[in-house]
Amino acid sequence: MAAPRFHDLEIAAVRKQTPDAVAITFAIPEDLSDAFAFTPGQYLTLRATVDGEDMRRSYSICSPLDDTGRRTVGVKRIADGRFSSFAQGLKKGDRIQVMPPQGRFTARIGGSHDYLLLAAGSGITPCLSIATSVLAGEPQSTVTLLYANRNSQSVMFLDELNDLKDRYTNRFTLLHMLDEEIQDVEIMNGRLDADKLETLARHGLIDPKSADAIYICGPEPMIRAASTALSALGVAEDRLKFELFTPAPGPAPKAAANGAAKVPGATPAGAAVEIILDGARRLITVDASADTVLTAATRQGLDIPYSCAGGMCCTCRCRIVEGAATMDENFSLEPWEIEAGFTLACQSRPTTERLVLDFDAQ
Repeated sequence: MAAPRFHDLEIAAVRKQTPDAVAITFAIPEDLSDAFAFTPGQYLTLRATVDGEDMRRSYSICSPLDDTGRRTVGVKRIADGRFSSFAQGLKKGDRIQVMPPQGRFTARIGGSHDYLLLAAGSGITPCLSIATSVLAGEPQSTVTLLYANRNSQSVMFLDELNDLKDRYTNRFTLLHMLDEEIQDVEIMNGRLDADKLETLARHGLIDPKSADAIYICGPEPMIRAASTALSALGVAEDRLKFELFTPAPGPAPKAAANGAAKVPGATPAGAAVEIILDGARRLITVDASADTVLTAATRQGLDIPYSCAGGMCCTCRCRIVEGAATMDENFSLEPWEIEAGFTLACQSRPTTERLVLDFDAQ
């Protein structure tokens, strides 16, 4: 299977969500409908030139499955976020490069489920797609959504959430938690942390142990705290699904504290790395003390697929055919994938003089 590639899409609509967030809807041409088919919870990677620099960022799809011919993402401006600030100025009719849907934070529709969704800030985007698609496609399923924000003005997709609450009165429970604004129900004030989850469970507002799966999307500290708390409440690890959406750092080399990465076995002159991509082969040189495979490829003019560049999204997943490499970080590959020889190009540094990576491997 060919590696994912960007397509030039037209923006069909831009809708303001909050003072610092917009929903951007892309029109999907009929000939790309198969390429942009998705499973609720997946994301799109957007690419644009911002201030003269080629940048790409991943944003979760918030569309329901029945929104044919359109894909919508939510983009919230973050502090010093050059791409998220750029996205606030996009308008209907603009065109931007978009990679087809990817991601493993998914809920396949079919059957009957009881889902608990925990979202903070813009982490609502995949949860909205999951909730809407499950409620519409699984008539016997129930969804409880706990949504944390600073205040009521920062709540994204409020109209859509209220509509779900009205349409699925007996199957959808929506709980808003605010940490900078006082609500009438005291228990819903404050931060979404381990203590709060334990309190909510004790009062019966959420029932984590009975959930078929729990989806968590938000800042990494919130995800880590929630996962630990839910495990302590008796939730099995295989029922916890989470999505990290830390801002992409870009393909910058990751160095050790002394200024050079410590890679056992790295050759001083650099390794010969052969890239197999879309059936073609290209040879690059990678100095593991300075570069990952991704940063070296980018510097040498080879456009290999990547998105987050932080070891989180698996877009740059490839298989080691020959040689060996070590990874700086890994937040996305499963143990079986590592056992099968897969690695992440954005985190990989060669430990042998020759390394062959197959991006077409599945």
